[in-house]
Amino acid sequence: QVQLVESGGGLVQAGDSLRLSCAASGGTFSRHAMGWFRQVPGKEREFVAALSRSGGTTYYGDPVKGRFTISRDNAKNTVYLQMNSQKPEDTAVYYCAASSIGSRGDITTTRFYRYWGQGTQVTVSS
Repeated sequence: QVQLVESGGGLVQAGDSLRLSCAASGGTFSRHAMGWFRQVPGKEREFVAALSRSGGTTYYGDPVKGRFTISRDNAKNTVYLQMNSQKPEDTAVYYCAASSIGSRGDITTTRFYRYWGQGTQVTVSS
């Protein structure tokens, strides 16, 4: 069983940067692909970014390409989401997710992931 705890959310102004962290415990971190999703009330959870088990391949949702960067530190069992040039439309609850060890399929979909954090609120003011 993998436990995920996000941190780093908060209130920022448009154009500012913020870095989210997700600390994992209870499993072999390097064997899980990791992803970030976000959700606003009344809408489905939206794919933000994902990282392969090795960290060699990254994936980004179109709204964040060129502004957000996902990375992982397997020695610290932590995945990060660096968010630059933030926009008010980035306001959401951000969730960290970890795949099952043998997950197959589309890494940009919620069903690819087995474990989820509790979420952290990010609010971007205009």
